[in-house]
Amino acid sequence: MDVMPQQGPDSGRTPDPSPQDPYVLPAEGATAVPPPPPTLRTTLRRAAFGAVAAGVLLAGALVAVDDGDGRPKEPGPVERAEAAATAGSPASLSDLTALIGDRQKWVESHPEDAPSLATLGTAYVEWARRSADTSYYARAEQALKRSLEARPGERGNGEAWLGLAALANARHDFLAAKRWGETVKKQQPKAWSVYPVLIDAYTGLGDRKAATAATETFGELRKGVPALARTADLYRGNGWREDALATAREAADRATQPAEKAEALHRLGELAWERGEPEEAVAQFDAALRTDAAQYASLAGRARALVALERTDEALAAYQSAQEKLPRPQYALELGELYESLGLDGDARTQYAKLREMVAAAKKDGVDESLVLARFEADHGDPEAAVELLRAQWRGQHRSAAVADALGWALHRAGKSEEGLEYAQLAADTGVRNASYAYHLGVIQRELADYGPARRNLEQAVRTNPAFSPLAAPLAREALDALGEPPPGGPGETQQPPPPPAPEPKPKPEQEKKPEAPAPAPSRTAAGKSPSPTASPSAPSSASPSVSKSP
Repeated sequence: MDVMPQQGPDSGRTPDPSPQDPYVLPAEGATAVPPPPPTLRTTLRRAAFGAVAAGVLLAGALVAVDDGDGRPKEPGPVERAEAAATAGSPASLSDLTALIGDRQKWVESHPEDAPSLATLGTAYVEWARRSADTSYYARAEQALKRSLEARPGERGNGEAWLGLAALANARHDFLAAKRWGETVKKQQPKAWSVYPVLIDAYTGLGDRKAATAATETFGELRKGVPALARTADLYRGNGWREDALATAREAADRATQPAEKAEALHRLGELAWERGEPEEAVAQFDAALRTDAAQYASLAGRARALVALERTDEALAAYQSAQEKLPRPQYALELGELYESLGLDGDARTQYAKLREMVAAAKKDGVDESLVLARFEADHGDPEAAVELLRAQWRGQHRSAAVADALGWALHRAGKSEEGLEYAQLAADTGVRNASYAYHLGVIQRELADYGPARRNLEQAVRTNPAFSPLAAPLAREALDALGEPPPGGPGETQQPPPPPAPEPKPKPEQEKKPEAPAPAPSRTAAGKSPSPTASPSAPSSASPSVSKSP
């Protein structure tokens, strides 16, 4: 029997970390999670699950020793974190902290324990993702490489390979994540734990067909809340709102552990926000925070919804709390735009400066935050710089709907609306119901005098979520009002009337006849869509840009 690390009853606290040890948590983390409590004196047994939990925190089921009176002890934080990993569910931050401390102590005396090193590295990735402390990614990489040195992946260490895939996804290096994940899949096609990292990688690359297939396979191999959550995300990305909502509700109803339940409630809050139902969104985000106070992303989601409800003071407090506990560049951008909408330009500039600092710090830790930086540059900085950032993303095959939308908008802001149109259309054609995407496409079409489609997309933006942005939503309504009502006559007359024709030479008196009405200008397309440019956008290859579609 393989014995897992344990602490004696006299272990009153976790040993003081050595600042030279790269596997030790710093004294103060990025979150408010307290130091891990000592584990129960428990002897644990690893079950030989092998590939079942490859790339997650630990493989195997755990059996607790009797308490001496015939009753098993309640699982401690380490055991709970391991059980969550075995189920494919998120662990609470406090339990995750305990697991990290436990594995740190173990590998100090067992430096060649490849599974424990893989578990530690993957736990670091999850900690960094959940706390937005990107410094842990370097620690994760070091632990995972040490695991592979102790036991190469070809000799059965798929856990370390999948840990590297999860690390690559967290750093937004989706091509690397795809390579690591597909390597494991080739060896262990029936290991359910490979599919979450592949879904994330395919989604980041915009390969919707592969993401759909991976989600379906994951649902076949791993039933329950994890599969429902992934399926709801797939439906959401395809714009199938009713299916996404029904599946997300089922996931929330079936979730039992606090972290898993809070994540499901957060998803319901995001769906409500995207539908333009801010009151429902606030209720779901509040429920998520009551269930698990460390569900910090719900603080930012709550702030967005409070802005829509014009509860501005509460929204500012929620954003500030989210930034303190989960300092992501996206939240700095959102808070800066809220300040700007209130006329607080100095506070807005402070947030934009923080955004740049966070992006630069993340870059040092190997995290690519080009997308959020480009969004900032397009609207508040240098649109040409935004275009260059996003072209690099496109060349790197990061062709998700989010990148296509951002590139289309940046090109428009840089004065290249015709080129931007195709990318903005690609984002909309994925089917995702995103008010911002519809707004961007409508504005670009209006700039190109394609008034009918412009009106429809601006109406869709306002209808989908009337308060989708404190800055852009009022501009969407202004642009729609400027277009006015469509002329009568049905679908064939949805364009604005063409300019008056140039005057013709006056005929001689003997040739005069009653003038005919000028022929109507042909519509830009038969179905109200903008035509594709005759030349491909300035992309790295000669092929036109595309976002893969689901079958």
